[in-house]
Order: sequence, then structure tokens, then C-alpha cells
Amino acid sequence: MDSSLLIQKITSFVKSQYCDIASGHEWYHINRVKNNALHLQSIEGGNKTIIEIAALLHDISDYKFNGGDEYLGGDVSYNAVIDCGGSEELATLIKEIVNSISYKGANVADTTTSLEAKIVQDADRLDALGAIGIARTFAYGGSKGSPIYDPTIHYQLHDSFDKYKNAKSTSINHFYEKLLLLGDKMHTNSAKLIAKERTNFMKEFLSHFYEEWECKY
Repeated sequence: MDSSLLIQKITSFVKSQYCDIASGHEWYHINRVKNNALHLQSIEGGNKTIIEIAALLHDISDYKFNGGDEYLGGDVSYNAVIDCGGSEELATLIKEIVNSISYKGANVADTTTSLEAKIVQDADRLDALGAIGIARTFAYGGSKGSPIYDPTIHYQLHDSFDKYKNAKSTSINHFYEKLLLLGDKMHTNSAKLIAKERTNFMKEFLSHFYEEWECKY
């Protein structure tokens, strides 16, 4: 099948799956990750078709919304590629990428190996940074009933995926448990440059947040 037609079909499938507009994981997030990934690919290289399809499917049946199954997304993405007319070889590559890109904790090593997987992972992480990242953090925290901030709840640097995904925390702690760490975890030089600027913006936001929290005038 022509790659453009396959991507068109997969795009339609993905759009049909995302009606959630409250958690920051809606279609617009998927589309931004796709655009991030294509930008990185234009600089870093890699197979454009694989990167675009993996970006479109990267959040399908995400463990945060499917009951905690971290591998179900890979199975769903595999079936989506096949159902849309893609080959088994391509479906397997996409499944491997989807299963490898989730953040699993501050002290848990990434398992991405291919350039394509690293680009999609970087693209997804870029959307967790900067102004959009701040907005998504509070949208997701609110959807899960997490408090904005509680000085008595300290952030944790998790050393296993189970501890990370089952932890109860605050939206502000999420900056320290994940977001502020992502810049050093980027794979590509292009993503590192973007991440540095967006991370600095978040640090400035946090500085203002604490001043206002403590009513410093």
C-alpha cells in the first residue's frame, strides 16, 4: 500500500479513538507529537514513514488510561497497522516503538534502540515541556484528582516503573519527578536544544508559582 494512503487511514483511526479533551492526551497532543517527530526527522534522518506512523500511534491504549497494561498499546498499534493495510514487518516495528517510549521513572533506563524510536520518544517528551507541558501537567493532574501542590508531599525519584505509575503525588511534584529531567534524557541534538529552552521556561514558571503560593509581594 502507498505510504501516504496508509498514513491517512491510520490518522483517521487515531482521530476516532481520541474524544478525551480533559487530560492533555487528546488528538491535538498526538498531532503535535507527529509534527515534532517530523521536524526532528528532517534534521536527524531516519525512516519518515515509520516515524510518522509511530508518532500517530504512540499513545494508543496508553497504560495511564487502560488500567495499567504497559504493553497493550503495542498490541493495539500492531493491529491498527494491519487493519489499515500495512505489512506485518511494519506493524512489528511500530509495536516495538510504541512499547518502548513511555517514561518509566527518573532512575529507570530508556529501552529505545532505533533512531526512529528515539525520535518519536524525543518528540513526545518535547510536548511535555514548555508552556504546553505546563498546561498538560495541570490538565492531567486535575483529571486524576491530584492536588496542585502540597508542601507536605515530597517528590520521589522512582527506581522502577511500578513505583512510578502507582505513586500518588501532586502536579508540582511531577515537574521534579519527570519534566525537569527530560532535557538530559533527550537522544537527538535537535531535541536537546528545544528542550533546554522549554525547561528554562518551566523553571521560571515554578519560581513565580512559589512566590505566589507564599504570598510574596
